[in-house]
Amino acid sequence: MLYEIRIENVAVIEKAVAEFSSGFNVLSGETGAGKSILIDSLNAILGNRTSRTLVRSHAAKAMIRAAFRDISTKTQAKLQDAGYDVENELFLYREITAEGKSTCRINGMPASASVVRDVCEDLVNIHGQHDSQSLMNPAKHLGVLDAFAQNEKEHQEYYVVYKQLCRIKKEIDSLSMDENEKEHRMEVLRFQIEELDHAQLIEGEEEELVNRRNLIRNAQTVTEQMNLAYTALSGANDSPGAGEMLGDAANALERISEVSEEFGSLAEQISGLYYSARDTASEIAGILSRMEFDPQMLDSIEERLDLLYQLKHKYRTDVPGLLEYRAKAQAELAGIETSAERLDELYDRQAELYEKGKALADRLTKTRLDAFQLFNSQISEALCFLNMPGIRFTLSHKKGPLAASGQDSVEFNISTNPGETPKPLAKIASGGELSRIMLAVKSALADKDEIDTIIYDEIDTGVSGLAAERIGEKLKQTSSGRQVICITHTAQIAAQADNHLLIRKNVSKDRTYTEIEPLDTEHRVRELARMISGDKITELALANAREMLHLAKG
Repeated sequence: MLYEIRIENVAVIEKAVAEFSSGFNVLSGETGAGKSILIDSLNAILGNRTSRTLVRSHAAKAMIRAAFRDISTKTQAKLQDAGYDVENELFLYREITAEGKSTCRINGMPASASVVRDVCEDLVNIHGQHDSQSLMNPAKHLGVLDAFAQNEKEHQEYYVVYKQLCRIKKEIDSLSMDENEKEHRMEVLRFQIEELDHAQLIEGEEEELVNRRNLIRNAQTVTEQMNLAYTALSGANDSPGAGEMLGDAANALERISEVSEEFGSLAEQISGLYYSARDTASEIAGILSRMEFDPQMLDSIEERLDLLYQLKHKYRTDVPGLLEYRAKAQAELAGIETSAERLDELYDRQAELYEKGKALADRLTKTRLDAFQLFNSQISEALCFLNMPGIRFTLSHKKGPLAASGQDSVEFNISTNPGETPKPLAKIASGGELSRIMLAVKSALADKDEIDTIIYDEIDTGVSGLAAERIGEKLKQTSSGRQVICITHTAQIAAQADNHLLIRKNVSKDRTYTEIEPLDTEHRVRELARMISGDKITELALANAREMLHLAKG
């Protein structure tokens, strides 16, 4: 249950606090006073998308705080799964900066807007001014009926089989090609496999070939420099090499090692360099003996590199990619060659799954048709109470092919006058009738969920008189065991409230300020009188308001 919301720097609201009670809460006020801002703030605090336009002009940031009590076990479980320890009270916080950055907190701990939205989706149900129009869309009717039927288990069991059917069909489609197409594809694959096999591709070969080509192209320079390096290490004619000189240095230091240990250590170091120089010279000699610079070898390397280039260009990949492509081509060829056998298996499996899916779809259909009988009874009873007597509410139902939601196509039809054939809602219901039908639907669904707070934003659109009075009474009934918050312009509805808040707009120093004020009995009388007669509150309007409150309490 929402028991408090604090708003700072949101649109025309500089600072405001609204405290709600259990039961039926009403917010009233003149048009433009800021009632819609309260709805926007609630949507924001529940993690829904918002924007920097919500921030009050010349303010750095907007801040919204909301406090909830008696959290349902379902919401508590979601919060705990998300890592938030919540028992009886829940505190939500959202901050939106003038630059558009947003910060959310759950009981003081950071949270993303998406996490807040997911874990708090069962806290509040906001019925906006235009939600009644959703009843005009037949595509929404199946969802309403399922919500009443509470057939999630049946739908999930069906959906699992339906997804398996979709996967089977996709595989069948991929394997189902005509014989000419199949033969052509097999020829292409065989040619590609043969072409790649003939190339005898080896991973890493290309890099080795490029290195050998570079050596051959620079053969003279390489030979000259390698010989210079060997001579420098090994010496030539009467000139000693670096190796021999290092050996002499090591021997000299060794002869005086008895004088000081330091000389012995130096002798060991230089001795190591001597042996390294000898080994390196030997390795250079080996390379020189193995080096071949046959021009014909260069031609062979160039031809091989050209083949690799052509294959890479043709298949648009590198050598490892060519090897991978060859493996996939072989697998596809094997699949096509065995596709007839695989198709037989798939068709058998498809038939088996279809029978199972059809049985589950029929079971799902039954839950919907059975639920509609009770749904229709409750809707008709509620609409009769809401001053729509003689209403006929029927269901247009058709079966179609299996789809994600089952096999059913449904649409609510209605007859608002005796003797008339029920027709689609979109063709029959007026704005005021839609509001009452939506309220009847909401009241029928009220016991089917664990949402403790329902907010109606101007559910009274298009109604007045007795119909408005009945809406107020129905909202009062709906609030038994849960919290209902209603934004209204109608005195007959406001009179039924357990808690009445006034949203009032003031202008001071060329700035607009909105306040939310709880009303005591006398102030409620004046507000109801204003709602009845407008700005000029008469004694008759005041007397009428007092009578409304008296009758509501009775």
